[in-house]
Amino acid sequence: MTATTVKQMPKSTVELEITIPWSDIKSTYDQILTQVSKDAEISGFRKGKAPKKIIEDKADKNKLYEEVIRKIIPKAYSDAVKEHQLNPIISPKIEIIKAKIGGDWAVKAIISLKPKINLKNYKEKIKIIKAAKVKLWTPGQDKEAVQKKLDLEEIIKTVIEEVEIELSDELVNEEANRLLSDLIDRTRQLGLTMEQYLISKGKSREQLRAEYADEAKKNLTLEFALMEIAEAENITVNQTDIDNLLNNIKDEKEKEKLKSNSYYLAHLLRQQKTIDFINNL
Repeated sequence: MTATTVKQMPKSTVELEITIPWSDIKSTYDQILTQVSKDAEISGFRKGKAPKKIIEDKADKNKLYEEVIRKIIPKAYSDAVKEHQLNPIISPKIEIIKAKIGGDWAVKAIISLKPKINLKNYKEKIKIIKAAKVKLWTPGQDKEAVQKKLDLEEIIKTVIEEVEIELSDELVNEEANRLLSDLIDRTRQLGLTMEQYLISKGKSREQLRAEYADEAKKNLTLEFALMEIAEAENITVNQTDIDNLLNNIKDEKEKEKLKSNSYYLAHLLRQQKTIDFINNL
């Protein structure tokens, strides 16, 4: 029987260790070998009729066990997550720590959970900033337009600075990798290599990585803060909200693309509603 243990780690992270008995490994291995046997063509035998022992002797054991890993570890991980009622927010970092033929296997998974967040006194901070902006208005300016533009910038900055949040290292790394991937795509479109880009900016790879890690932390902090505020204030999105947005889109291809990803669209609308809520404090 598969055994699991959970260890709570800092930064909203858990370490899940899974021990898979050899009997399960062997059973899965036999199933895969049976499937391979059905398609095997061995000289002197009709297709799929050669004895398993002969097929096993000729087969690449590493490939067979790679297939075992692909089949058994995701299921063992999924079962363990359900057993311990964990809610990962990104794919886990999985490491096989023991996998000897004839013995139980051991797998370690580092899981990032939804981060803990403290909104602190963000409402009071926003109100103070908005009051200060009124004092900065000068004659000749459109007071309402200036206020709205500055408020949005200050809202984002204030929320990021005010909240306390525990972000897992894996979560930050994944977001930083996404940002870097986008940068690589953009530089390629411009006909530049990353080396050329770095030279043009006077930066090293390490400096660029550090900058994007900081940007990733800001993005994630804002994302989870807005989510937390939306939950606290019961801010929701309904089908009417989605339909109204879609009706204002003239590009039919873009409209169809958004329709097919209604969950993401609802997420963006909820974020905008949350920003509007903060803006009206």
